[in-house]
Amino acid sequence: MKTRTLGNLRVPAIGFGAMVLSPGVYGEVDDARAETALKAALDAGGTHVDTSDAYGVDGHNERLVGRAIKGRRDEVVVATKFGLAIPEGEPSRAQPVGFAFRELRVNADPRLVRGYAERSLRNLDTDVIDLYYVHYPDPGVPIEETVGAMAELVRDGLIKHIGLSNVTAAQLRAAHAVHPVTAVQNEWSMWRPVDPGLLAAARELGVGIVAWSPLGTGFLTGTVQALGEGDFRHNAPRFSAENLAGNNDRYAPIRTLAAHLGITPAQLALAWLLHQDEHVVTIPGSRTPAHIEENLAAADLTLHPDTLARLDEALAKFEVSGGTLL
Repeated sequence: MKTRTLGNLRVPAIGFGAMVLSPGVYGEVDDARAETALKAALDAGGTHVDTSDAYGVDGHNERLVGRAIKGRRDEVVVATKFGLAIPEGEPSRAQPVGFAFRELRVNADPRLVRGYAERSLRNLDTDVIDLYYVHYPDPGVPIEETVGAMAELVRDGLIKHIGLSNVTAAQLRAAHAVHPVTAVQNEWSMWRPVDPGLLAAARELGVGIVAWSPLGTGFLTGTVQALGEGDFRHNAPRFSAENLAGNNDRYAPIRTLAAHLGITPAQLALAWLLHQDEHVVTIPGSRTPAHIEENLAAADLTLHPDTLARLDEALAKFEVSGGTLL
């Protein structure tokens, strides 16, 4: 697997987003299947594993990751996030999102940060977190204060690197002034451009970009025709029956180009993203070992400038129906 740098942290160009492995995201899944998928990712070189204390019930996803990496911890860059799985009795503040439920509840108060980290360390069954993110900025807490508490975790050896997820360029600059930020994790894919200001700030500060949902929550695989029961994407307007049909029609030229190149639409989407910046990495998720291996193989693809130009032309005409996912 080719590697890239996020700040001074070296990771695979394509890692693995573990959120899909908890029930209630893309329908039901049992732990045996989930662990098989995660081990397939590790075996294929996707050793940058991204999780969160909010994925699944009671730290399910972190505990799953902890079991899967047992005995091979030194191979893996473990990234997790905090701020959404709020301790009982603590207040929360609304973070607007584009899903049907309209908001997430956040608490990134500095006094809670150490407790969040200690809980994640227990779930992951490890003594250090390689890359630790605040999952969403807290509207009621200056991000500098949250990052100040995270800096204490670096000092005390509980975490190695600080990350920010779903932030603005201004928030990145404010946080980086308190402590160097290694990576910013934001949605970025063919159907969700990254904010140009955020990308410019990251480049200026030497901060890497981790693209979450690089396959458009599965849409860019070119295989999503309908959603099953219990699929989290029912909350995303882009996946309503009408919008999904229209979006699939608009995406047809890109599927055709992938077929012409002899690769999958998912591989094309991932390779395109890696060509956007030398310090961007991706974390696609899947429950199917064969699909995981296909995704990770995209790190070795080089797209000709003519192909990139054709993609840019096609994407310029690709207006997504259903708004944003955030």
